[in-house]
Amino acid sequence: MTKIDNPWIKLLTRINQEDYEAIQLLEQTCCREDRTALKLELDYKLAAGEAMASDSSASRHINDFLFYDGSNLVGYIGISDFGGAGIPFEVNGMVHPEYRRQGVFKQLSGLLMDEWKRRTPAADMLLLTDRSSVPGQSFVKGTGAVYKHTEYEMFLQADRPAVQPDRVNVSLRKANNADALEISRQNNIYFHNELECDPAAEADGDMLLPEEEEKKGMTTYLAEVDGQVVGKVHIQLTPALGGIYGLGILPEYRGLGYGRATLLMAIAKLQEAKAAAIMLQVAADNAGALQLYKSCGFEETSTMDYYILTRQAAAAQ
Repeated sequence: MTKIDNPWIKLLTRINQEDYEAIQLLEQTCCREDRTALKLELDYKLAAGEAMASDSSASRHINDFLFYDGSNLVGYIGISDFGGAGIPFEVNGMVHPEYRRQGVFKQLSGLLMDEWKRRTPAADMLLLTDRSSVPGQSFVKGTGAVYKHTEYEMFLQADRPAVQPDRVNVSLRKANNADALEISRQNNIYFHNELECDPAAEADGDMLLPEEEEKKGMTTYLAEVDGQVVGKVHIQLTPALGGIYGLGILPEYRGLGYGRATLLMAIAKLQEAKAAAIMLQVAADNAGALQLYKSCGFEETSTMDYYILTRQAAAAQ
């Protein structure tokens, strides 16, 4: 253990390139030493930060909590807020292996909780931890958070031969802001088990706008058959990695091969963009999706548990 001699804390509303590189270096060290995975969304946060820099109306909530010993970043907790009414934000963090058991994470998590209390209205929090992380599991359970679900992280390596799509008449159309309501409706169907979007969110304009999300590096495509929307997918490309998110096919169009075709077209777009590897996450209990991804060459690399912490549960601690 390395004794902390010169501690100080940095609180950020957005990260810049220097912050990104420091956090990424700490992430690589922790994942290598612990043999676990983290879900910090650094590329998305960096792009979002660059967009915020030129937007005077952007939120000024604190989303990143950094603990330094002198010039060395030794601890970090980050909030990933993907927006939308009632959508919980995700929290994940780490401490350098040589600086543990000195209260670093306790201090950062205390600041996180204070920030959460200041947010009005505040969504619930999803606390994330690798299934194999003993400290992570212990911390999350000590907060009063309740297990929600598990996701597998899966990777498709660049040297894997491309899987050819079946002869299914699906096309991908890049979404624009006029499609925001349709995207919100589909997200509710796929991820919240609701058949309609939130009317309050529509009235308040509190929906993700595809053109704004594209500025942050996330491009949304609507899957169409003969001009009819049947589903959607989001893709992200960073210098080293491609990501596939939010893929779904509307219930009335399932079982027709549209999901597989949409996935393969998303893979093709990322391969054309020279992604070194392609990553996605899938709910552990979604057997159909898991089998689909495996059939297209994806392999499981880690297991991430999600715990939900409500304001009421936090207040009771």
